[in-house]
Amino acid sequence: MNSKKTRPESVNGGSVQIDPPQMIMPDIGKKLKYVKIVYHYVMTNLLTLLLAPFFVIVIAQMGYHDVHVIYLLLQSNLVTFVVLASGVVCGSTAYLMTRPRSVYLLDYSCYKPPVQLKVSFDKFMGNSRLTGDFDDSSLEFQKKILERSGLGEETYLPEAVHCLPPRPSMATAREEAEQVMFGSLDKLFESTGVRAKDIGVLVVNCSLFNPTPSLTAMIINKYKLRSNILSFNLGGMGCSAGVISIDLAKDMLQLHRNTYALVISTENITQNWYFGNNKSMLIPNCLFRVGCASALLSNKPADRRRAKYKLIHVVRTHCGADDQAFNCVYQMQDDKGKTGVSLSKDLMAIAGKALKMNITTLGPLVLPLSEQVLFFVSVIAGRLFKTRFGRPYIPDFKLAFEHFCIHAGGRAVIDELEKSLQLSPAHVEASRMTLHRFGNTSSSSIWYELAYTEAKQQMRKGNRVWQIAFGSGFKCNSAVWQAIRNVKPSDHNPWADCISSYPVEILN
Repeated sequence: MNSKKTRPESVNGGSVQIDPPQMIMPDIGKKLKYVKIVYHYVMTNLLTLLLAPFFVIVIAQMGYHDVHVIYLLLQSNLVTFVVLASGVVCGSTAYLMTRPRSVYLLDYSCYKPPVQLKVSFDKFMGNSRLTGDFDDSSLEFQKKILERSGLGEETYLPEAVHCLPPRPSMATAREEAEQVMFGSLDKLFESTGVRAKDIGVLVVNCSLFNPTPSLTAMIINKYKLRSNILSFNLGGMGCSAGVISIDLAKDMLQLHRNTYALVISTENITQNWYFGNNKSMLIPNCLFRVGCASALLSNKPADRRRAKYKLIHVVRTHCGADDQAFNCVYQMQDDKGKTGVSLSKDLMAIAGKALKMNITTLGPLVLPLSEQVLFFVSVIAGRLFKTRFGRPYIPDFKLAFEHFCIHAGGRAVIDELEKSLQLSPAHVEASRMTLHRFGNTSSSSIWYELAYTEAKQQMRKGNRVWQIAFGSGFKCNSAVWQAIRNVKPSDHNPWADCISSYPVEILN
């Protein structure tokens, strides 16, 4: 018996032509896409669709007699009506007085280092060889990391690292801190017109450099901030500390009326350059670069008119109770006593778990009802029919956000989130280009990404932005902003001189 299947003939005459499967599947995919769009619209507007016909029928049935009867009832129960009305007014007043205050982002500024601090791959490797601290195996390892990192040829390193030999002293580390913080703050004060004396809250985060006096004291001294300012200096909290600082500033703005909060996010490389041959500790040398961002927040209602964004949500997830997560990003000394930060091979797996926990909390706050229903049904079905169903449904966060600012920690981080959240290349463009142009600037990277979106003039009124960052501990933190107006790039945008050249193709 011949088991070979025959295909129907396909001719230009009267016979029917059968499309191959690969041509049929895209049509099915398009139909399913339209079905999901209709489903999403119906679920989002379900209450309106159900109640609108009811109110139309009630209004249509009401006549002059019914309205007159209602009027007579109010007259005969005037005392009851006044009491109820007074209760509604008092309740509304209490709600307005105790509800959370809106927090607005007036503006932010990302530091743009001078041209002489640029470091190409050749210069990086040349300086590494000339220091004499690295063996051949470590040099080859650094070269491979650079080539696969997603970084470009125009990132920046501090002046002390450019020197031969490098000068990693307390004095040069202070110089780097002053250069990046004051550089971004000068531009921020210039663009907002806010006086330094009007700042009520100051938050600075820098994970690896914590001098005495503190970084906040350096800023207070430089700009002569007022004596009763609430200052906070956050250290050791990794690349996600920028979102933590925003959350702290938000809490302070709930307690203190009509004031401004200044948030500075940076990292210091000068004293944290690793001069050993432990490969897990060499990776930060290849990825981390100079950067700083300053943001000015306000809780003044009048500032809404000139603000760029409104803070909607902050969600923080800490996995430090797990030993593996706690140790995956760890500052330590190698066997020769040289200090550096070790990155574990388990880092991406731990980041994935932290992300899952974070979006489990964030999802119900931002996702439309249609996505929440699908996710809930998939979880229940997966538990009831474990052998028949695969992984739970992954919510479509593209329905909740128009823009994504994923921490530019490295190429693998961006790849993993693009895959996990089912994002398109356009959604992760800002992150990839920031990594290429500025490298991993730690906690400030999410601001360089937002600046990229603005430089591309893609930010429209009502657009929602998801800033998501990972940090040692291990932490995954999210901040959600909504654009109050069409946001144009500021004069001090760090992409101003090169945005026309982006996006660029990043080779594998």
